[in-house]
Amino acid sequence: MKFTEYRSFDAIGLAGLVAKGSVTPGELLDAALERMVAVNPTLNALILNLEDQARAAIKTGLPDGPLKGVPYPIKDISVNMKGVPTGAGSRLFKNSVADADSAIVSLYRAAGLSLFAKSNTPEFGLACVTEPVANGKTFNPWNRERTSGGSSGGAAAAVASGIVPAAHGSDGGGSIRIPASCCGLFGLKPSRGRVSLAPAGEGWGGLSVQHALTRSVRDSALLLDIACKPQPGDPYWLDPPATPFLDEVGKPPGKLRIAFTTSTLVHGETHAEPAKAVREAAKLCQSLGHHVEEAKPAVDFLQMAVQANTLVTCAVAATLEREGERRGRPVTREEVEHLTWMIYENAAAFTGAKAAMALQDLHALSRQLAQFFERFDVFLLPTLAKAPVPVGSIDTNAEDMSGYAEALYSFIPNTQPFNIGGQPAMSVPLSWSDDGLPIGVQFVARAGAEALLFRLAGQLEQAQPWFDRVAPL
Repeated sequence: MKFTEYRSFDAIGLAGLVAKGSVTPGELLDAALERMVAVNPTLNALILNLEDQARAAIKTGLPDGPLKGVPYPIKDISVNMKGVPTGAGSRLFKNSVADADSAIVSLYRAAGLSLFAKSNTPEFGLACVTEPVANGKTFNPWNRERTSGGSSGGAAAAVASGIVPAAHGSDGGGSIRIPASCCGLFGLKPSRGRVSLAPAGEGWGGLSVQHALTRSVRDSALLLDIACKPQPGDPYWLDPPATPFLDEVGKPPGKLRIAFTTSTLVHGETHAEPAKAVREAAKLCQSLGHHVEEAKPAVDFLQMAVQANTLVTCAVAATLEREGERRGRPVTREEVEHLTWMIYENAAAFTGAKAAMALQDLHALSRQLAQFFERFDVFLLPTLAKAPVPVGSIDTNAEDMSGYAEALYSFIPNTQPFNIGGQPAMSVPLSWSDDGLPIGVQFVARAGAEALLFRLAGQLEQAQPWFDRVAPL
């Protein structure tokens, strides 16, 4: 199968070819691997080749699921594949081999996906860029001098470069939406509880969720249908929808009440091009018959960020201390990046009472945020405050970290609040900058309302298609 033909299909389209017998799973894997050989040396999107496992699964016989034979990489953090290391972007866990699949991986296998590689991620998913010491920098297919985003930056680069039509990702503060915006992809963060993290504990106190980055809206919907199965012992969950998410794509969303802002939530100011992208998206929504007005939630978003970072700090410390206990000696500064070690040292100032108070404050702030979605169906705002930043400009291993928070929140001031509130949020590739960089716009709905977002996304995709925009590799 030639790349031009392979690239012309989304995941559902490729699975349809397999179902008709027009192509075999092995031939799709060949196409993905051929493209990986061609572009991965310059992008570093995929950091572990699992071709042998994928070939063995194809030989045994992939299940007759809805995505049978479609090549699909797994992000190298949060979820496990049996017999494969889960490095979490860190030298500390480089040889940490899993003895069982995570629930979402089992569901992917049952759907017939061909799991053939692991994608790059920053250490412990902490950064909004993907430049770990352990595995090296990932570059943006649209411009190799710019970041692909993080923490699902490897997944985004793999999709945007045409290695695969879709890839697994996770999002604890924007980690699906940030790289989707940087790489011109559709990226939806589901509601809290929509996708199980079993058998692991909750990531960052429930801030982190699993899903995917895709080129088409319908692929995202089907992948969420596959993954949204509650597991025994989940501390919270949402029932699978009565109507599959895939069936929502293409349905009219009705006349929605859409609030929009071009400003930032946590910190800083929005640059001209993302602000323009939001205004143009607002006009597009209005032309589609929606009620659009300028408004934003009356919430102390800076306080939200402060308290969320308390939880993340404590979670990072727990990770390092658990590993120290497991192996019988403490983790040392030389084993992790400077950002990780700085966070670990900062955790010493947080008592158990401080962590509990942070969680209580976040619950209260989340209730305030939820009230906004009683007035509006959708909130439209910039995914990022600026275009993808240069590679190396946000360095998680720099000796001087004094400017890190400013660099972080001046780039990503608008994503973390919806992890805290638990709302579904999607970055939609509706704009590109004058110099050809993708500019995503973010749409957020009330908790549990993924169906509404998929209906709106399908409408936007039809009105202003992006599928055939190709990164200039």
